[in-house]
Amino acid sequence: MKKVFLRLRPFPLAFLLPLAAHAITPAEQAVLAPVQALFDGMAHRDPAAIRAPLLPGGSMVLMRDGKPVRITFDDFATHLAHPGTTRIEERIHHPLIRIDHDLAVVWAPFVFTVDGKVDHCGPDLFNLVRQNGHWLIASVADTGRKTCPSN
Repeated sequence: MKKVFLRLRPFPLAFLLPLAAHAITPAEQAVLAPVQALFDGMAHRDPAAIRAPLLPGGSMVLMRDGKPVRITFDDFATHLAHPGTTRIEERIHHPLIRIDHDLAVVWAPFVFTVDGKVDHCGPDLFNLVRQNGHWLIASVADTGRKTCPSN
């Protein structure tokens, strides 16, 4: 039986750094701006601010307990507009952003908190279109799980 030995050569390990370590480009910042505007509108429970970064007629598909729940952007804004005593906040991290001309996609893990405590988490998926030089969210999908790393 012949033994084979591999000789490993040292090489730079830069490729092992997380992709999120790269600086966000101005084009990517422009795509993320409506996502942050949506989150800000949600936190303030302001229906006009929620609708502002959304393409009229768009919708969301929210996966809950393995079942898709479809809601229009208008119904979502109306639902969150009800005054409440709870503070809500959604944050994404390590976004993966792809842009091709007037079409963009953002995929990112998110955490949704209520009164500062994690309520649910999972991946967010935003499809965006550029209209008259401005990015608008055309659709949203997410998978909200109750079992989160920080729970």
